[in-house]
Amino acid sequence: MIQGSIVALVTPMENDGSVDKECLRKLVEYHIEQGSDAIVAMGTTGESATLDEDEHCDVIKCVVQYVAGRIPVIAGTGANSTTEAILLTRRAKEVGADACLLVTPYYNKPTQEGLFQHYKAISAAVDIPQILYNVPGRTACDMLPETIGRLAAIDNIVGVKEATGELDRLPLIRDLCGDDFAIYSGDDASSCEFCLSGGNGSITVTGNVAPKLVHEMIKAAIAGHRQQAEMLDAKLLALHEHLFIQSNPIPVKWAVAEMGLMGKGIRLPLTWLTEDCYPTVRRALQQAEVI
Repeated sequence: MIQGSIVALVTPMENDGSVDKECLRKLVEYHIEQGSDAIVAMGTTGESATLDEDEHCDVIKCVVQYVAGRIPVIAGTGANSTTEAILLTRRAKEVGADACLLVTPYYNKPTQEGLFQHYKAISAAVDIPQILYNVPGRTACDMLPETIGRLAAIDNIVGVKEATGELDRLPLIRDLCGDDFAIYSGDDASSCEFCLSGGNGSITVTGNVAPKLVHEMIKAAIAGHRQQAEMLDAKLLALHEHLFIQSNPIPVKWAVAEMGLMGKGIRLPLTWLTEDCYPTVRRALQQAEVI
């Protein structure tokens, strides 16, 4: 089971929106040095919605090569087309990803049975560990705990990223899925309490800018060390809030650039963080003592 602080990696880009592979390599090294326990390449924070299929798979391939087996690489391969999700998942396996993260189909609003059949089809088509991803605030599709429980019975569906921020779902999912099923927080603001309550880690946006601190906080929370975890999380609270002051990943890409770790590239229809938000995000970085 992959556990701990799993960074939902931003995709560094040049000013023209092309992927900056040299910067990507440096970001991978930074996260390994800072203690991130795994990397998600081409998740939604990585702007998966605006990279084409070849670019998407090339970024995953590059991250796998740069990591070189030192920590797990989870590839974002979800889509609102089952056929496309299978294709992306198959290509991620071919380039050496350790697991795949599959966001619920967005916009088309499948039923719970549709969700079950979607994930069942992907699991049958590609023999790689697969992690479900439920983020109804972005997809307009809520995968209920009962559906997660049904899917957990499939051998290569090994976990879920639960990004509703509803902590009462954790014990429901645990009861339905058992102790061998990984349950990750997808909501930075509640990730400390989530892991204190039995979660296996966090797939984190905040971890892009404070990887060492997030790693230490999640590690303490998983171990049940409440006082230490809450003390560390207090330094991160402003980041948890203000990295979402505009649509993710707009603020976090600005923050990573402000730290001098990458340039100012982002791809339309997303645009760079508006200047009036700079002081707010900068103060959050200072509170976490990363600048």
